[in-house]
Amino acid sequence: MRLLLHICCAPCSIFPLKYLAENGFNVQGYFYNPNIHPYQEWLRRKETLESYSNTTGTEIIFDDEYQMENFLRETVYRENNRCRFCYYLRLKQSAQEAIKRGFDGFTTTLLVSPFQKHDLIRETGETIGRELNCPFYYFDFRPGYKEATIISKQLKMYRQQYCGCIYSEKERFYPQKTNRDGGEKS
Repeated sequence: MRLLLHICCAPCSIFPLKYLAENGFNVQGYFYNPNIHPYQEWLRRKETLESYSNTTGTEIIFDDEYQMENFLRETVYRENNRCRFCYYLRLKQSAQEAIKRGFDGFTTTLLVSPFQKHDLIRETGETIGRELNCPFYYFDFRPGYKEATIISKQLKMYRQQYCGCIYSEKERFYPQKTNRDGGEKS
């Protein structure tokens, strides 16, 4: 079975690529991530994946356009639900690419992270799969997260410090204000 694997970054691709190959899937990667901000971060993640794919011989389709505006159009004024819109945007584009290139279905490396919303990813992928008649394959790749982290560090891969979007960047790096009593302000 030919499966298109949406890839958010090289470290997250390590275990899913291994798992899918070991389970008989013919896999090709797809890098489409308009959520990543700033451009230098997007470029660094793309270049790291290019390097890793050259090392492993994994074929990757790269969407070379930095389309941050698409992500912002979907999420502005809906920041609390940004993950829903982000997953939808990336998975729908992945499904469309899978259809265009004759794949049997699609999945995503987002499913390796214990920090992602798996139920929402699954629901979104399956909804898109039904809408476009392109099956979404859910795999719980989380058991391989620790292994992939170790391997990515051994390979000295660039490892990002936040999910990718401007909102997650702020949550990661912006210092939290505290009340006079030392508690966090809401």
